[in-house]
This record gives sequence, C-alpha cells and structure tokens, in this order.
Amino acid sequence: MVKAYLRYEAQATFGVIASSTANIVYDPTGKIAIAPALEEVILWDLKKGVEVGKWREFGNKSEVTCIAPSPNKKDYAVGYGDGTIRIWNIKSSTSIVTLSGHRAAVTALAFDHDGTRLASGSKDTDLIIWDVISESGLYRLKGHKDQITCLAFLNTKDIKEHDVGVSSDGYVLSSSKDTLIKLWDLSAQYCRETLVGHRSEVWSFAVSKDQKVIISGGAEAQLKAWKIDWKILGLSLEALGDQDKSDDNMQVDVTTPATLQRAINSYGQIPRQSRDRLITIKFHPSGKYLGAQASDKSVEIYKVRDHEQIRKKIQRRKKRAREKGKDESEISDEIEAEDEFTTECLVRTPAKVRSFDFAPNVDVEKAGQIQIVTSLNNNTIEAYTIPISAEKKTEESQEPSRLYSIDGPGHRSDIRTLALSSDDELLASASSNLLKIWNMKTRSCIRSIECGFALCSAFLPGNKHIIVGTKTGELELYDLGSSSLVESVKAHDGAIYSLQVRPDKRGFCTGSADKDVKFWDFDMVQDKGSVAKRLTFIHMRTLKMSDEVLCVRYSPDQNLLAVSLLDSTVKVFYHDTLKFFLSLYGHKLPVLSMDISSDNMLIATCSADKNVKLWGLDFGDCHKSLFAHQESVMSVQFVWGTHYFFTVSKDKTVKYWDGDKFENIMKLEGHHGEVWALAVSKHGSFVVTGSHDRSLRIWEKTEEQLFLEEEREKELEDLYENTLVSQLEKTGVDDGEVDSAGKQTMETLKAGERLIEAMDIGDEEKNGWLAYENAKSRGLPGQPPQRHPILMAMGDIEPDRYVLDVLKKIKANDIEEALMILPFSKVMSLFSYIESWAKKNWSIILVSRVLFSVVKTHHNQIVANRMMRPMLDSIRFHLRTQLQRQKDVMGYNRAALTYLQRDWKARNTSDFLDENTASKPSDDEKKRKFVQLAS
Repeated sequence: MVKAYLRYEAQATFGVIASSTANIVYDPTGKIAIAPALEEVILWDLKKGVEVGKWREFGNKSEVTCIAPSPNKKDYAVGYGDGTIRIWNIKSSTSIVTLSGHRAAVTALAFDHDGTRLASGSKDTDLIIWDVISESGLYRLKGHKDQITCLAFLNTKDIKEHDVGVSSDGYVLSSSKDTLIKLWDLSAQYCRETLVGHRSEVWSFAVSKDQKVIISGGAEAQLKAWKIDWKILGLSLEALGDQDKSDDNMQVDVTTPATLQRAINSYGQIPRQSRDRLITIKFHPSGKYLGAQASDKSVEIYKVRDHEQIRKKIQRRKKRAREKGKDESEISDEIEAEDEFTTECLVRTPAKVRSFDFAPNVDVEKAGQIQIVTSLNNNTIEAYTIPISAEKKTEESQEPSRLYSIDGPGHRSDIRTLALSSDDELLASASSNLLKIWNMKTRSCIRSIECGFALCSAFLPGNKHIIVGTKTGELELYDLGSSSLVESVKAHDGAIYSLQVRPDKRGFCTGSADKDVKFWDFDMVQDKGSVAKRLTFIHMRTLKMSDEVLCVRYSPDQNLLAVSLLDSTVKVFYHDTLKFFLSLYGHKLPVLSMDISSDNMLIATCSADKNVKLWGLDFGDCHKSLFAHQESVMSVQFVWGTHYFFTVSKDKTVKYWDGDKFENIMKLEGHHGEVWALAVSKHGSFVVTGSHDRSLRIWEKTEEQLFLEEEREKELEDLYENTLVSQLEKTGVDDGEVDSAGKQTMETLKAGERLIEAMDIGDEEKNGWLAYENAKSRGLPGQPPQRHPILMAMGDIEPDRYVLDVLKKIKANDIEEALMILPFSKVMSLFSYIESWAKKNWSIILVSRVLFSVVKTHHNQIVANRMMRPMLDSIRFHLRTQLQRQKDVMGYNRAALTYLQRDWKARNTSDFLDENTASKPSDDEKKRKFVQLAS
C-alpha cells in the first residue's frame, strides 16, 4: 500500500517591519506608512505603531522590490523579484491588475500625471510602458546596458510655455547603472537624448515640480543638476537641424561633427555631506525642499530658494567683495545650482537608511514643519519632523526630532535561536541583543527583553523562565512575568553553542567552544532582603572534550548524551557515569545540530557538508547518508512519536523527511535569507523557522494528503515548464530600440492551448453542420450531427460564441503572447471566426486587437496566400462599418456630455457668482444694508 503523509502549508509570517529590498511610501493622509515586508506589503499606522493592513498575493514567493503610488491616491504599483507588477488598491487591499513582462526583478516604477500609464524598469535593462486602463503592455524600450535605477514621466500638459513640442504622449526619463540618463520620446518611441555627465552608476534622480530642473546622483560626492529647455524640446529633429543651419549660415567648418541643440543641459553641482553612494533623491510635494539619502545613517534636506532670495544672495556676495576691495565684476550674475539648492539640515538615524518619503503635505508654511518617514536596514520604521528654519538669524533653528518609531514587532538582526514552551503557547526568539516572546495564537510580541548575543535558548519547566546561552559564555536566566534578567552566570570561557534541558526536567547541560560540557541542576535560593525564593541553577559536573563542542543532545530516556565536536565527529556517552559508548564518524565537516528520536532508536546529525546522516543508537551504524541541501544544514529536529524530521539550511529552504524510508517528503520554500533556527511543536502540528531575513514563519500541518510519487511528478513537471518557458523567450532576436511588452509565461502557453482546443471544438461543430447541409442540398439521406457536449453544457451556444468566450477569458496582458503560440493553420481558422464576429458586431474592440496582433505576426504568410483575400476583404468591410458605428455612438455621447456640462455650468456658475458677489458687497451696499437693519 502507498504511504500517505500530511502536507505542511505556510500559515503565517511575522517579525518583519520593513525589509531592505524596496522603498517605503506614505499613504495620501500621511498617517500610514506602506512598507515592503519580503513578499508582502504591510500598512503601518505610524502613531499607534500597529499593522492596519497587509497586501499578499496567494502563491507569490518573490519579494517586493519597488513601490510607487498612483496620482489617483488609491492605487499602488508594486514590483516583485520575479519581474511581475501588481497594482493594489489601498481601500480594498486587493490586487486588481497583474502585469508580467520583465525577465528579472522590477527596480523602478513611475506613474504618469493622471495615472493611466505606468513605466517600469528592471534588472533586465528594459523599460516597459504599460496601459493601466486596458491592463496591458504598450511597448518595450531598449537602450540601457545595465539595471534601470529610476524613472519619471515629464508631463507636457503642465508646461505654460506655448511651444512644448511634438510629443503628444510626453516623455520619460530613465537612469541606469550604466552611468547614463536617457530621455525617451513616447510618441515616436525612441531615445531623444542621453545625458553622459556622470562618471559612475546613477542611482536616483528627481524632477522639480515646475519640470525645469533635474537633480541626479550616484557614487560621486556631489549631486548633479540639469536644466530642461522646453522650447528646444518642443522642436522636432528636423526643425532643430534647420535652426542649426540658420545659426551657422556664415561659415561652416567641415571638420566639426554635426550636433543638435540639447534640450537638457548641465546646471552645475550641489555638494552633499555624505560620502557614501546615493540611494534616493526626492522633491517635497510643495517643490520647496529636496531630500537626498545615501547608504549611511542620515537624510540630507535641501531648501530650494526662489529667485528673489538668490538675487539677494548675489547682491550680498558683491557687497562682501566690495568690502574686501575686490573687483565686483568678477562675481557672476548667473544663477548656479549651488545658489538655488542649499543644505537645510541633516536628519540623523540610529541605523543605515534604506529609503525615505516625504509626508504628502503641500502647505509647508502653514504646518511649520516637514515630516519624513524612513525605513532602516535594521528592520525599523522611523518618522521625523524637521522644523522650517526662520529667515531671521535671531530665531534659533531647531533640530529635527523623531516623531514615531516602529521597532516592537521585529528583531534588529538575524534570529539565531528559537524555543517553544512545553504547551506550544509561547515562542521565544533571540538575536544578537534582543530576546522576544511571542503569543503563538495572535502572533503578537508580548515581551521584549535586552540580552547578550544569543546562540541557544530553552524554556525552563513551568514556562515562566527562559535560559539563554550567549557568545561571550554567559548563561542568562530571564523571568517572563517581570521581563527581567534574574541571574547571569559566566558559565564558560568560550561561546555557548548548545544547551538542552534534561528529560527529567531537573537540570540542563551546556556545550561550549572552551571544549567543556557542563551539567547544571535547578535549585531555589532566597536573596538577601526578600522573603520569596527564586529559581537558580548550580554547576554539578564537567565533561572535558578534545575539541570545541558544537551541540549536545540527551536521548529522551536520559540514558545517553550525544556531543558533536569541531573535528566532525559525534561522541555518545552514558549520562549517569559519563562513560564513552559510541563514536559516530563520517561527516566531512563539523556537525552543527543533531536530534534523537522519541523511541531512542535513531540519531539524526546535520552538518556543514550539506548532508544529513541517520545512525542507529544501538551499534552506532550509519543507516543512510542523505544529500539534504545546497548549503550548510543548520538544524535538525524529529517530530515526537515518529521518525519524521525537519531540516533547515542556509539555502533558504525547510525540508521534511521520512527517517525510515530515507525520502524527502516536502520542500517548504518561502524564506529570503539563510534559515538559522527551527522549532517543532510537541506533536508536529506546526513548525516555526527563524531566518537571516528577520522573519519568523509558521508552517502548519493540514489535513491534505500527500503522496511521494505525485510530489516527484509535480517537481519534474515544474522543471519541464520552467525550461519550456525559457526556450520560448525571444533572446537576441532584434536589436531595435522598441519591442513588444509581453513575455511568454506558463499562463500565456496555457491560454494559447485553451484557444486552440476551443477552435478545434468549434471547427468540428461547424464542419459537421456544413457536411449535413451539403448532403441535404444534394438530396442525400443525412443525419443531423450531434451537438458537442461542452457546447450543450455551456447553454447550447454557437461555436462562434464559445470561441469568443474563451478568448475573452484570456488576460488583456497575455493575449498577444497567447496568439503567438497558434500555428498558421489555426490562424486561418481564427480569421473565419473574426469574420463572423465582425458581421455580428461582437466585442469589436477585442476583435480588432486580436486581428491587429495576428496580422502583425503572420503578415508575410497572409500576403502570400491568395485564398484569404475574399475573407480579408469581408473582414475589412464589416470591421470598418462596425468601428464607424462605434465612433458615431461615442461622438454622439461625447457631444451630449459636452452639452450637459455646458448646461450645468450655465445654471450653476450664475448661482455661484451671485453668492460670491453677495458675500463680498461694496462699502456703499454695506452702509445701505446696515441702515435698513437699523430702521
């Protein structure tokens, strides 16, 4: 009989406040911070310090790499490590659109001014423009040679100058690690200009509110400023060439290369205090301040001076020059970037800043302060207020102050050890300086206690105390009730790598780098000046070893003690006499952890050599050596009452094994960093893992059965699907600047297959009826064909309608890629369906899009095929008729809406004006009214 196991599923992730893979943004109210948390996005209420929402897509394991707010103040574009972009709605906390076109992690996102288009840049060096309304990619722009780091739309509608240009679709600016900033014309879809002023990678840039200045930065010690000349940007390339000719119509130097006038020119440099590479530059929503943040512990705020203040500054400079007796004419009247942008203040943070965002408060003068939120590298969010400096020197300018800090629900560094209480109600997690106690039901942190650099920990009997072994050799005893350190004992001269409470619950043993295994007993002592007794521990005996001790484990019947040493061996001793019993030799590198099964029969050892070995404890023979992980195996633990066990590794995975059949039952993926610690509940109902990514994950046992053969088949299928998709990807096909935005995924392949199946059913049905009609017309006896069961089940529908329904179910973003899969024979069949849909006026917009895509792909074959001409003529005639009808309807509706708008304005504006004039009467009217009232 085939053995069935129960599946473990990821139940919850907690302990992450803000991960360092993406940027943090404010919500429109300025009260909530939207922060990346590995594969989720968490909404934090800054004032209360609590989580108010979570955005998580079921099945997604890729971490968030970029977040961008939409101008509609409801939607947020979130980019992921696998190249997908999801648009989340903040009100409903649901993902409304998924866009997949990138082949690597999304690194930059930007909406245009009205939120209808989205630009995305990626590690695959491509820039894709998406239509958010139709949920599809418009085109892909190629030109950068390295990861795109920042994007911004230039909005031509906001420019007040008359001649803003030929690009009705606007422009996009993109910066990259290839040291270039490019300006893309979206109407003609080409790179208009390339800025080459930087000597190192460009990491970020920002465009001023009036869209006249660009500030960019990278690894250099200064920020670079650029001026946008919209008059030149407004000219077409031909006009630019003509202008150059008219300027130089006197004498043309043949040796100089032809150059066009540049629309973006260097404006100067702005010094910055930090010497580290820049990460983020942002303008304040008011446009009066600029923030720049490097990979150190500070955020620099610059003030943007207006022209009046700059003029005064130049006058003062000249005055000083006169006083010093220098020539006044030496001082230039030209405004430089350094004059316009001056350092306002420096916000210092306790740890390195990952990203920051300005609060969405435009009226800075009224508020009297600027507010920023920062996400730090140590899993913390902090909000700061920066008072605006007074113009007069007499008033003292205040320092920036910390407003809020969210650091409670997570660790500052890697989680090195986990321990579950005996009733599985509480979880203790410890890192380099913090011990946290979590309630397993609510997953909330109920205690935070400062501790040493923890390497191992355990709950003591009664679950009211926790003992922690540290890197410095101290044993620290904590009381949970009072959240206090009860006792700290210098137990060893080296790091305490392992401790375990004895099965009889009367003591515990510790193993250390000082080559000692020490045995301790619990005791009650009475402190001076206190009546009550408290728990303590007394050193009873020591077992000296030949090398550093990495792990100690008791057998559940307390008969044996296993000790793993740095020399890659495991020594087994009798507990009572400490006499040597067995030596387990076989690992190539030290054994980092081990566990003994509840029936005292098996011992599992896991090592830095990536192997797990299972040994019998009767003779010390190795039952099996399993190549378990791709990296060092950090911890192993049996499920009580079984020979199943879990292992965790530096390769970011958790694995579930059968110790009798020596089979891998399940691989649990989800962590984004090395998994250091593991805790299995008493009877295996759940497993908790702690990682370098500072997350704690709970994997819960479900009722769903799992069979090994099915799992292996599924793994092979996944492997095949991945290779299939990678083979279909177009790599190095054309070297043009523009390409289609989509990419082949498993979804597009399946969508194409579904469409082929639907057309097969439809064709079979159509051909059957055609043969029947022909036979009937000839007077031959014929049987009407039997309807296809699927068409009957769908409500006895026509084949045309069925194929259209299948086509409608394909996501808008996947249609083009799904149609690429169709062989030419099926394309011919699709044309016959398109003809009948055009005649019947069904989903004309979708039909037009499908037709355009198919013709573009198979143009040469269609042109060469004369048989298709009548069909194409018919499609053209009917489609144009239907599109004209649609155009007429839309024109009529637009005219009607314009009339309604005019009518509404005519009625309401007069009321408003009457009210306005009544509320602001002239002085004479005031007097007259006053007289009337008095009478």
